[in-house]
Amino acid sequence: MAWRVIEPANRWKRGLVITARKIIVRSLSPRSTTGLLTCGNLTLRCALGRSGIRSAKREGDGATPRGIFRIESAFYRRDRLHRPATGLSVLATQANDGWCDATEDRNYNRRVTHPYPASAEHLWRRDGLYDVVVVVGYNRRPRRRAAGSAIFMHVAEKGLRPTEGCVALARRDLLKVIARIGTRTRLVVV
Repeated sequence: MAWRVIEPANRWKRGLVITARKIIVRSLSPRSTTGLLTCGNLTLRCALGRSGIRSAKREGDGATPRGIFRIESAFYRRDRLHRPATGLSVLATQANDGWCDATEDRNYNRRVTHPYPASAEHLWRRDGLYDVVVVVGYNRRPRRRAAGSAIFMHVAEKGLRPTEGCVALARRDLLKVIARIGTRTRLVVV
């Protein structure tokens, strides 16, 4: 049976998926590296950046940016799990996929292909953190040099260890969230 996305005001019915309008992320305290993520009726523990949440995000500062952001798309490792059910555009990552974090490069904060001449993070990782990745629309349109790059929702390390600025969840929790979101969903980091 095909899945259709309907508005949140409607009730769950067979074959219909409700798309959440907002994902809200709150830190547990002002300098906390863990928080709570709320998506519809789900409230889940999440990891935040090693510097907590900041309004003035900069490249390499380890902070999760504060604000309201679009959810753009998702990536997944086809060799580790089936394509996740979601209202987002989903692509399978390839072994040479990367994300440019070189502030002076023309592809800063964009997906690139390795080998890449400038600094770029690898999206194909052995540790499983990028088995499922949701691209957050932070510093994407327009892109500002050195304002921060590669802000994702992704799989958390064991114990919810801090990230470099992303929001991370246990893999099973991330799959629950991704099933409830679409391109109209906004990530609200407060």
